[in-house]
Amino acid sequence: MSATPSPVVHVVFNASYFDGRSARAHPVRIWLADGQLHVQGDGIALSLPQHTVDWPERTRHGMRVAHFAQGGMVQSENSAAWDAWAKDCGLNESLVVKMQQNWRWVAASVALLVSLMLAVQQWGLPLAAQALVALTPPAVEAALGETSLSAVDRVIMKPSVLPLDKQTQIRTAFAQTVAHQAPSSVRPWQLVFRKSGIGPNALALPGGTIIMTDEMVNLVDGDTAVLSAVLAHELGHVQQRHGLRMLVQATVLGTLSAVVLGDFSSVLAMLPVMLGQAHYSRQAEQEADAHAVKLLKAASLSPALMVTLFDKLQARRAADTSQGKPASNDQASWLGIAFSSHPQDAERIAYFRAEAL
Repeated sequence: MSATPSPVVHVVFNASYFDGRSARAHPVRIWLADGQLHVQGDGIALSLPQHTVDWPERTRHGMRVAHFAQGGMVQSENSAAWDAWAKDCGLNESLVVKMQQNWRWVAASVALLVSLMLAVQQWGLPLAAQALVALTPPAVEAALGETSLSAVDRVIMKPSVLPLDKQTQIRTAFAQTVAHQAPSSVRPWQLVFRKSGIGPNALALPGGTIIMTDEMVNLVDGDTAVLSAVLAHELGHVQQRHGLRMLVQATVLGTLSAVVLGDFSSVLAMLPVMLGQAHYSRQAEQEADAHAVKLLKAASLSPALMVTLFDKLQARRAADTSQGKPASNDQASWLGIAFSSHPQDAERIAYFRAEAL
């Protein structure tokens, strides 16, 4: 007498079936056998190839569901029971899903993402920006400069009240300083004067326009040597095309922030941009300082002229503070490359003093 084979026992689970045509839920029993998902209930008998069933990734909370290729689905609000049934049926989860359910893996992933973003910000974006700037036609940069100047005039500047002969004197002195460089090595530049809403300052815009405020001229009593030193620094921004680079980097950083953070928080999304621009501005100022030293030495002018400038700026700050006023030159400039974003004064003063020896 031969032994009777034991019947195969399939793990059955009670779920709700939606046919995709109405919102009515049908109680059904489901099980997996021979590569098929079987769905049975009152008037319902389906056998679907398992590979045609879409099993969405499991989340920590929420109902479980399986979608059918031809329409319809089964679901259950008892996620724990569904997970146990799926495990008994051999429905293995992907490594990604397992990692998502493990806080250690999540923490490690977040740390890796942050490290990657910092690496991109530190090295990737400056290189990418330089490459994009190199491909930008001068006419495009000049148009950006005109737009920038219009925006500056509209927001923080007014027409200059400096006498025209004083403006000419400053332009001539700086042109004589620049003349000590090979003409082919100097990017086109123009100097304009404005009465300022940001106090003593100077800034370079894309395309080569340099703005000097009346307040800066008055701060140094019209000393053309000191003003030429200031302009040599701003010409460094023009040479390195820092204005255009800042715009490119801010745009890329803003785009990356929006992609990573979505609409979660507009303030949070802007934070990497602000932090990133602060770093890039500091680097840009150091490059411009180095250019100023090179230009001043070529014109037989001492880099210590910049120390004179900082002494006067510090005296102005002290006077404003004693009168309970905000420091007039501490307001942020439109492009973030004016004195408000320079490295610490002490560090810069030490640099110019060392170069003057």
